[in-house]
Formats: sequence, C-alpha cells, structure tokens
Amino acid sequence: MQHKLRKTAMAAIVLGGLVAGVAGCGSSGQAGGNTAAGNGTAAGQTNITVWDIQTGDLQKVIQSMVDDFNQSHPNIHATVQFFENDPYKQKLQVAMGAHNPPDIFFGWGGGILKSYIDAGDVVDLTDALNSDPQWKNRYLPSVMNAVTFNGHIYGVPNNYVQPVFFFYNKKIFDQYGLQPPKTWDDLLHCIQVLKQHNVIPIALAGKDKWPDLMYEEYLVDRIGGPQVFDNIVAGKPNAWSDPAVVQANQMIQQLVDMGAFEPGYAGVSYGDGSATALVYTNKAAMQLMGSWDFSSVLTNAKSMIDNGELGWFPFPSVPGGKGDPNDVAGNPSNFYSISGDSKNKDAALTFLKDAVLSDNTVKRLIDLGQVPPVQGIESQLQQAKYGDYMTFQYNMVKNAPHFQLSWDQALPPTEAQQLLTDLDKVFLKQMTPQQFSADMNKYLQKQ
Repeated sequence: MQHKLRKTAMAAIVLGGLVAGVAGCGSSGQAGGNTAAGNGTAAGQTNITVWDIQTGDLQKVIQSMVDDFNQSHPNIHATVQFFENDPYKQKLQVAMGAHNPPDIFFGWGGGILKSYIDAGDVVDLTDALNSDPQWKNRYLPSVMNAVTFNGHIYGVPNNYVQPVFFFYNKKIFDQYGLQPPKTWDDLLHCIQVLKQHNVIPIALAGKDKWPDLMYEEYLVDRIGGPQVFDNIVAGKPNAWSDPAVVQANQMIQQLVDMGAFEPGYAGVSYGDGSATALVYTNKAAMQLMGSWDFSSVLTNAKSMIDNGELGWFPFPSVPGGKGDPNDVAGNPSNFYSISGDSKNKDAALTFLKDAVLSDNTVKRLIDLGQVPPVQGIESQLQQAKYGDYMTFQYNMVKNAPHFQLSWDQALPPTEAQQLLTDLDKVFLKQMTPQQFSADMNKYLQKQ
C-alpha cells in the first residue's frame, strides 16, 4: 500500500463538489529551483526548503501555508518544491545518501521513516515538543504513533486523517431490517441475511491486494491488541505465529466460506472504481475502505449522499478480544520531518511549530472536506458541508487509544510486499492460516 491509490489519491471535497486535486499522484509543477539544505542566509535571511507531494487544491493549501509563514517571519524564507509521489521517494533517498536533502521533508511515518532515523538522517523533535506543551498538545495523540520510535518523536502531522471503516448502503440495510453491526456476530448476521436475499454483503477490491490487509489489521488488533503487531515490527522470533494472527486469518476465511464477498472479487479493482460502484449501484451492502472513498461516491453518485443513503460505522468488536474496540487502522496523517543534514535546523523547527497546521491551514483543509488531526476543531467540522461525516472521522481518531499505521507502510518494503502476497493467498484459500504464519516468519525484519 505504500504507493497505492488509497494512500495517495485522496480527492478533496469542496462545498458540494469534488476538487480535481489529488495528493501524491499525477504531475505537478515544482515551486522554486533545486534548492537543498544548507543554503545559508541572504540579506540577513535564513532560507529553508520543504519537499512535498501534494497536487491540485491541496498543493495550493501548502503553498498558502508557506506564503503565510514567510510574511510573518521576515528573517526566514521558506521555499516549497512539489514532486510526483513515486519519483519523490527515489529523489529523497538519493538526496539523503548524498547528504544534500531539503531542510524539511514529507513522509508517511512507519518503516520508511525508521530507515532514515537509523541512518542518522532525521532530527529528534522530542525535546523541542516537550519544552513547548502547547505545540505538542495541538495534535490528536493517536496520530503520533507513526512517527514515534522508542519513545522519541521524529515528525509532526502536516495534513489530514484517513481512518479505515465500513461504508454501507442505508437503503439496502433498511430494506432488510438491518442495523450497523457492532460486534463480529452482528456482522455475520448481516451477511447471512443479505445472502438469503441474493445481495452481495461486502464489496472487496481483491485485485489490488491492499484492501485485504484492512481486515487483517483490524482483526489482529481486536483479538490481540496492538502488542501483537508491535512484536512483528520489532522482528521478534515467530511473531507472525501469534494466536491472534492465526485466529484473524481463520475469521477471514470464515467470511470467504460464507460468500461474504462478490463473486470474482480477486479480479475486482479499487482504482477503477469497480468495488465502490457495487455499493452505490445497490449491488453490495458494505465496503471496508479508507475515508477517501467518500470522494468516490460523491463524484459518481452524489445523490446517494444528498439523499442520506450512504452510511458508515467502525469495524466491529470481537467479543473476548484483548484489543480496544475504539482502536483505529489506516493512515494517521502525512508528516514533516527535519533532515539531520539541514544547516538551518532552528529555522526549520520554527517552521514546523508556526506554519504547519496553523489555524489558517486547518480552516483551508476543512473547507476542502478534510479532517486535520488537531485538537479543538469540533465546531468547525460540525459547521462544514458534510460535517456529520467529517465529525465521525474526527471522533474516531480523537477517541482512539491506538491508531495503527497501515502495516505495509509500517513494515520494511520486502516484508510488506510478501505480506500482501501471502494474505492474498489466504483470501483465495490457497494458503492456510498456519502456512501464512510460517511463511511470514521467514521475512521478519528487525527495525
């Protein structure tokens, strides 16, 4: 999922329409020249460079944020450069290796960031945040897990949350007297009733593989709590054989055996809109997907939203499980970090503190239908168009004891890719839960 559409193609909603701005895919013009860290001062001014990947209206938000900062900080001049998503990752890697990175770089947290931290390429922000409680407490605590390693913080959120949850077709649920399931047994009941009436219970974009992972993330957490995956990330021997992982995959195969997903789901894609279309054309009742799916429905079936026929609910609890039913999986946010080779670390720190998710930037993001991970914006969200949907997301993240970054971002690339391959086999009944664990243990990597 590190470079999949669901990570980077989050369409921004504008007061009743869809903005053609998509974060992290497509081409975008670069602002400024090829400035990198350490460009010193000019006329008493400290220059800093920021690298980002936003496009469209989201790019305009970032540019406005930088312009606001430059106007209010005459002694510092920030320049932002925008890149396409995949080339950006390569360019950053090369710049880091050459010790000529930007002062501030965009990232996803998790395994990629950890690799740079281990190489000594990222500034530890812990002391700076702890010495300024107002700054540190600005962010919703659950999103910080993705940039916190061994108790040290290496980044701050720079845009909006993307939790994963179920979208559902209210018209279908009402037709068959169903309520949004709160427990696993409730979900199984919904599936049984829908199957009896020849309705596809759950749409699944199995062709892309990463949608499969959402079930794994939630079930493992609900059954065993966050420590199970923490042990996997830490590379503890046989961590993939934890009983919670085995049980989660048994429950996934239970869904498959029940016919919970559409026939031929292994060939259905999310990127071309096929999976989501099953829900808004009344063929499927539900889809487990990230918050960005709202934009897809808004684009293709706006009347469904206008008529109040699209609903949403959190992933159900698993009775007897150790995990908190309020835990969330998905993308906590994207983040800015300061390069270890920056020669202007103090100025970069000032930028993180004063510019990123400033009040003006928060307002601009909300106007685009996005939910920034900052404290105290409840009333702004409630007053926004689609405020009920935005408030639901915000409360999920605010109340989450733990927000798990998508596993294929949290893990090293080789292990993450094998995870998607093996989990696909679990869904297709080509691999047993025990075989999955045995194979994944071969790819365990310490971080």
